[in-house]
Amino acid sequence: MACSLCSGACADADLTALLTPELLWLWQIVAQAADRRGDDDMTTGTVTIKAPQDAAERAAATGLIPGRPLIPGQKRTVDLTTLTRTLQLRSAGLTPGVVVAHAVRRRLAVGAREKLQASAARQLIVDQLRTGVEALPSHLGIDVDAVLERLLRTGGVARVLATDDPQALVGQALEVLLLLPAPGDRVDRRTLVPGSPHALDEGPLPALVLAVMGVSGPRARDAWAEVGVDIDDLVGGLIVTGVHPDGWAIPDGATLTLPPKELTGIKWASPSTPDSWVFVTENPSVLSASVQGFIQTSGAGSTPPRVVCTSGTPSRTECEAIAALTAAGWRVTVRADFDTRGLQHVRSLLASAPAAKPWRMCAADYLAVTRHGSGTKVVVSETPWDPELGAQMDRVGVAAYEEDLIKLLVGDVLAGAPPVTP
Repeated sequence: MACSLCSGACADADLTALLTPELLWLWQIVAQAADRRGDDDMTTGTVTIKAPQDAAERAAATGLIPGRPLIPGQKRTVDLTTLTRTLQLRSAGLTPGVVVAHAVRRRLAVGAREKLQASAARQLIVDQLRTGVEALPSHLGIDVDAVLERLLRTGGVARVLATDDPQALVGQALEVLLLLPAPGDRVDRRTLVPGSPHALDEGPLPALVLAVMGVSGPRARDAWAEVGVDIDDLVGGLIVTGVHPDGWAIPDGATLTLPPKELTGIKWASPSTPDSWVFVTENPSVLSASVQGFIQTSGAGSTPPRVVCTSGTPSRTECEAIAALTAAGWRVTVRADFDTRGLQHVRSLLASAPAAKPWRMCAADYLAVTRHGSGTKVVVSETPWDPELGAQMDRVGVAAYEEDLIKLLVGDVLAGAPPVTP
């Protein structure tokens, strides 16, 4: 039967003379050093001992600690290689660690060894994530260093390690990430794990995918929508106020959500007056604040705000629906957050609706709400409507959000037109 205290090297050894009460002081010192070092053999290096006051205890160490007899309180450096050779005169397999484990009646260095093993396991997952994330398509806009820092800081890596097979989980997550759509495209979440349509409904796999993408929220549907993933065609879509599909009877000032099913091939009601603007925003807060501002300031006969909100990443259907506004005779102006995805959103919207205009999405607008070195780091992508914006965002290096401009945005909506750009 294997020894529960050591690796089994004690099997043919007679440890009686080494396990006397008088030698326990020596073995306790070596045990403490073994625990600190994470070394359960203790065959190399040195240990500093302090001689006990008791003469019998000092005498018991004679032959194990070479040199002159110890005196009370004396410190001496013990060479563990020499001590190993001395012990192996008794039995070839003995080490100081074997003797010490039997003397203190426990395995040595368990805590340190567990820490080393945990550190190695954590590093393995971090390395796997780094390699995999670096290989992901650039359109995802992922900064691998920022991802790893966030996962380590928020406990994401620890949660991965707590699963039954951490490496398999990371591998699955990377496969899902590879299938996330390019800006303007959408995918059905049920198709992202072949053969398992509900694999991303809940659990550590969807949590890791969304954590790598840096999206979260109280509703999983909203988080998935941020990265271009739909759950169905009945929930989500565009939030609108002031505009509606042709033929619909909607009360003035009402706000409603048009799900993807209703947006496919949509025909909008035309404006009642020429040169009428519709404002497209990423964040519901802009639409909500515009409606509240209208309620607080409007008089009889005032025109309700005309706002369309994408609630994050616009799908191809949503982009086409916004383009259909221009076909119906509306003038359209679009914007989003000053971050990686926001730039992608605006590019997608302008590509689908070439007649649309950017709305406070130039370099001057960005610089007005940012300070160098403060805020969330951003991976800058192209800004063809204003190349200087991309250059300034790359220089400053941080994100800014629509809420930072909300007073100006609401003012534009209530005025009925965006500011004139140079």
